[in-house]
Amino acid sequence: MHNAHFRRSVLTTTLVAALSFNAPAALAQGSSVPANWLQLIGLLPAPTYDPYQSQIPRRRPGHPPEPLPMFVEQNPDALNPAPIDQVGNFIPVPDRWRIMESLGADTPWYDPYNQNILKGDKPFHGEDWFFAFTGISDTLLEPRGIPTPVGPQSGPSPGSNDVLGKTNQVIFAETLITSFLIYKGDTAFKPPDYEFRATLAFNYNYVHTEEVRALQIDPTFGTNRDDGFIGVQELFFTKDYRTASSRYDVDEVRIGIQPFSADFRGFLFQDNQLGVRFFGNRDNNRWQYNLAWFRRLEKDINSGLNDITEPLRDDDIFLASVYRQDWPFIGFVSQGIVAYNRNREDSSFYDSNGFIQRPAALGREAGRTYDVGYIGYNGDGHIGRLNLTVSAYAAIGNQKNGVFVAEETDIRAGFFAAEASMDFDWIRLRGSLAWASGDDDPFDDVSNGYDAIFENPIFAGADSSYWIRQNIPLIGGGGVTLGGRNAILPALRSSKEQGQSNFDNPGLNLIGIGADFDITPQSRISTNINELWFDDTEILKTARATSSVGRNIGTDVSLSWIYRPKFTQNIIFRLSGALLLPGQALKDLYGTDTTYYTVLGNLILTY
Repeated sequence: MHNAHFRRSVLTTTLVAALSFNAPAALAQGSSVPANWLQLIGLLPAPTYDPYQSQIPRRRPGHPPEPLPMFVEQNPDALNPAPIDQVGNFIPVPDRWRIMESLGADTPWYDPYNQNILKGDKPFHGEDWFFAFTGISDTLLEPRGIPTPVGPQSGPSPGSNDVLGKTNQVIFAETLITSFLIYKGDTAFKPPDYEFRATLAFNYNYVHTEEVRALQIDPTFGTNRDDGFIGVQELFFTKDYRTASSRYDVDEVRIGIQPFSADFRGFLFQDNQLGVRFFGNRDNNRWQYNLAWFRRLEKDINSGLNDITEPLRDDDIFLASVYRQDWPFIGFVSQGIVAYNRNREDSSFYDSNGFIQRPAALGREAGRTYDVGYIGYNGDGHIGRLNLTVSAYAAIGNQKNGVFVAEETDIRAGFFAAEASMDFDWIRLRGSLAWASGDDDPFDDVSNGYDAIFENPIFAGADSSYWIRQNIPLIGGGGVTLGGRNAILPALRSSKEQGQSNFDNPGLNLIGIGADFDITPQSRISTNINELWFDDTEILKTARATSSVGRNIGTDVSLSWIYRPKFTQNIIFRLSGALLLPGQALKDLYGTDTTYYTVLGNLILTY
């Protein structure tokens, strides 16, 4: 402090001494000394402020500023400034979520795009209790052609005594989904402390076929069926019981009917089932884990929704999985999983249409139980520009009794799938590969056909693909299908929803290519071509009592268009079409080379 004062005094004294000898002459001839220095020592007068010469008006205390000259309003929709008598004062607000409301900005309660108490944007009680409502309308219209068997009670039309009837069918379905969520906690940085969720689905479906007994076992019900059902898809409670680090690594538990996917693409188990699940993360979310037990609910056969009016199935699923971010490559996630499926459903069960579901009408048609463990690895992410998903499972266990033999059989089966893609500006090219082992001898003591617990694959075109979308009946199989609806495996089940896993099946090989084209931010076109083979056909030969069934299933060609007019997920329209060009296997099974088709129109509205 003293040194600075001394230096400033010395500078002033030096300037005065230098200029005092001939200050008038120096000022007249022009001095190189800055003017503010001369004003500092008093040799030049200080400037005076003339308000009439300034272009910037002075502000009067307690009054808003006057507009600047030549000022053009840039934001006419801006909020007005605070009142004059409150300038400089604090304006109280209820909480930080309602600041905009206190300034005069408010939106209708039904507007989901702005702050909305129904969408969890601000608390409905206290400072940290939130409510979120979601409403979805899912409308589907689906004309299709599938091989349809002629029932024992044949119709009056020409050709009705053939093995195969007319293939054309039409499906219409409307599903209304309402979801209610209440949670507690400031979720900007951490999961909720408590979470309660309930989701109900209301479904109406109508199906028209051209053959009696294709929809219901009683032929007097004709060729049409309409049905309605209400399903409980979610009803769970979640608690954050431990915060493990300052970065909000947490441990949580969830109890009730809840969604769960065992892997990235839904190959093993993806469903909404009753269970208890412990999950959490560590090391800044680099590690995640799941420990879960599920007891399966019965499902409505026509809508596929959960049916809580039926007793629980005697089918338990235990899972443990660990995820590692950025391993073995940056941007790639690896998962290891162990699962155990215990099934004790050895009694008969018929669906609401009158068809037997357990045991499947295949082979001995006798009740059976099984214990099977799955060990798997799954990876998803990118390696540089290459997007990659891989999945591999080994199924090991035993069943009592076999599908075709009365003795116990060992389960030894495997599965592998991979899908790679690369982006080129607005185009994504991809390739798909899948293998599921098939059983080569239905009468030995080993079952080598791979089957999942409940699959919903997002792979190789997903439900735009004919093979994945349709449940193709196995003629003469008594209600058994080659593959379930929205399934990739030819498991020969009665149905995916109510049937049991079947490890005596022909298996699958798939090679596919496809591309996605983002035509605009609103429109995407996707194409896919898959070539499919059975891994082994001995099971099919035995089931159909024939000596010749080829391996080639055929070529699946699909095209889909997705349109989002608002650039969001609130309105989605999807139109897709697919053809299955039959190979030798389908010609041998169905005795025809008819090209099978499906057209899907789907409108999803979300609030």
